Amino acid sequence: MTGLSSFTHVHDGDLLSGVYGGPAGGPRVPAAVLLHGAGPGTKDRLLPLLADFAARGCHALAFDFSGHGESTGEQRELSLRRRLEQAAAVIDARVPGEAPLVVVGFSMSGQTAADVVARYGERVVALGLCAPAVYAAEAWDVPFGTGDGRFSEIIRRPGGWRGAPALEVLRAYSGRAVLAVPETDAVIPAEVTGAVRDALSARARFTRVDVRGAEHMLGLWFESHATDRRTFVDAVLDGWAGLPGPDA
Repeated sequence: MTGLSSFTHVHDGDLLSGVYGGPAGGPRVPAAVLLHGAGPGTKDRLLPLLADFAARGCHALAFDFSGHGESTGEQRELSLRRRLEQAAAVIDARVPGEAPLVVVGFSMSGQTAADVVARYGERVVALGLCAPAVYAAEAWDVPFGTGDGRFSEIIRRPGGWRGAPALEVLRAYSGRAVLAVPETDAVIPAEVTGAVRDALSARARFTRVDVRGAEHMLGLWFESHATDRRTFVDAVLDGWAGLPGPDA
């Protein structure tokens, strides 16, 4: 895809593979950070979305978490804590320290996006959550394993997400917030989506975007549905003075 360039970043022994585009980063240039989901998720399916954020004047970047895509490492060794640390390492290395952050998280990275908000505070001026998950505090530092270990046991407990610290972070967030909800989601319970919606409605300038026809993997949907993708980008960047309009 034209206009995008590759980068790598070494963190905690893993080589993280990333892509960036748009204007050069600067203290007044918003940096859009796109975070893919778990399992088969990679940065590659987010490239059209990244290009749209770049076209709207953001310094946009995405990367593969360790064990995904072109990054080294093993998915089973990842944890929610390590996902945040990797995201923060890429942000700190690639984004000027005063630049505002636009954070977009898919599925499991709904949790990671909330963790980024908790770490960077008011620097996060816009937040896009796509079919997001949130998790019990007990799961924070537990390696993901292969689907039959302690992490899986924790996240499968009925109602275990109700006390998720991420919900408190989202409830306190006061920037721009967009929740993208697929028409059918067999992964994220409707109660979780409702709790995220209620949390974002507390203080944020909140918009819900319903994506008709889509299922849980919204990154994959946005990759091939340009109109829905651009509707989402327009919603996340709504109200930003100085950025090109959606028809630019």
